[in-house]
Amino acid sequence: MFSNKLNLDDFMLGLAKRNPHEPEFYQAVYEVAQSVIPYINHHPEYIDARILERMTEPDRIISFRVCWEDDEGHIRVNRGYRVQFNNAIGPYKGGLRFTSHLTLDTLKFLGFEQTFKNSLTTLPLGAAKGGSDFNPKGKSDREVMRFCQSFMSELHKHIGVYTDIPAGDIGVGGREISYLFGQYKRLENQFQGVLTGKGLEYGGSLIRKEATGFGTTYFMEEILKEHGSSLEGKKCVISGSGNVALYTAEKVMQLGGHVLAMSDSSGTIHIPDGISREQLDWLIDLKENRRGRIQEFAEHFQCEFLPDTKVWGIPCQIAFACATQNELEKSDAQQLIKNGCIAVAEGANMPSTLEAVHLFKKNNILFAPAKAANAGGVAVSGLEMTQNSMRLSWSMEELEDRLKTIMQKIHSQCIKYGRGEGETIDYVRGANIAGFKKVADAMLAYGVV
Repeated sequence: MFSNKLNLDDFMLGLAKRNPHEPEFYQAVYEVAQSVIPYINHHPEYIDARILERMTEPDRIISFRVCWEDDEGHIRVNRGYRVQFNNAIGPYKGGLRFTSHLTLDTLKFLGFEQTFKNSLTTLPLGAAKGGSDFNPKGKSDREVMRFCQSFMSELHKHIGVYTDIPAGDIGVGGREISYLFGQYKRLENQFQGVLTGKGLEYGGSLIRKEATGFGTTYFMEEILKEHGSSLEGKKCVISGSGNVALYTAEKVMQLGGHVLAMSDSSGTIHIPDGISREQLDWLIDLKENRRGRIQEFAEHFQCEFLPDTKVWGIPCQIAFACATQNELEKSDAQQLIKNGCIAVAEGANMPSTLEAVHLFKKNNILFAPAKAANAGGVAVSGLEMTQNSMRLSWSMEELEDRLKTIMQKIHSQCIKYGRGEGETIDYVRGANIAGFKKVADAMLAYGVV
């Protein structure tokens, strides 16, 4: 039996040796390992069973060719992936991402993060991630349809309602999910809830589109409430203008906060008095239907546009990182702290670098890590699975209540495992240990598998 204490540096050296040239995966594991290894060292059963080492190794990685024909009749070739990371507590669950720069490194980091996030929801959900280096931007609907049909022709062999239930992610919205689901139904001749994020007409759930943003905001509200405050009247900045950012903005405004800035890859819009409901509706239409750039918003409403600039330089009290991984760097954290920011929530997956997170903790900034704050999307995906299994649909009010309850439970777990000396709460440690314990105990129960 392996009874020696785990050492963080030695563990990470072993991980790097097994997974060379995968910095994002390495970063995601390091962020968890530095929290859970001290906990594991007080529970030798986890050391003896090599649980953390097993947890960092995916159950399987599937890679496949995707051939499709563009509108000019040219044959195009992309690569598809599905990383089925861990199914200790339920069937694999996690999004599909279509983006030209997708790598296995990114998918492994996302799948690993998903393991802890899904555990925190308290729902029976394993963890997976997948996608392709196909970029739907600039493609016609017919081209996207042909790609999705080809992609699902291979993926359907590896998924199912009791095996793996994918969802959408970056580049995979309602249009892509509908084409993927249609092809699955065509191939299997079964109407099953094998994908989430579906349209309401064919088994989807209300508030699925809004869920991640709503959940991130609910989680931040819980943190502020724990510390005697609220979002009411707070000046907020939100990076990004995709689903997560848009619906974080909507819920922040509903709870009385003011959204001063949002962004996309081209730059940042700045509205000193806060975005109005009319302006947010216009931005949602721009991004979801017309697929435009945020500069068009600035031109339409005659507001300040800062090209090639992040939102972090705009003074605020609350910052929501809702765009993409590693977007919030050390210099950005320094700027937020300098400008009086009191709290940061990660709506995207791992949007803050390790250096930024360390700065936030060092300066007593309330910090909501992605695996907790970002869990609302997969939580409502889990609720969509339940509705599909029961052949019913819940109302928007009931779903929002269930989502809010789940985010409150996640917050309670973070407090339980993250409370330190002097009543301080380390939400990173709390989320990591709470997410780890449930999965680890299940893995122990199964024996050596």
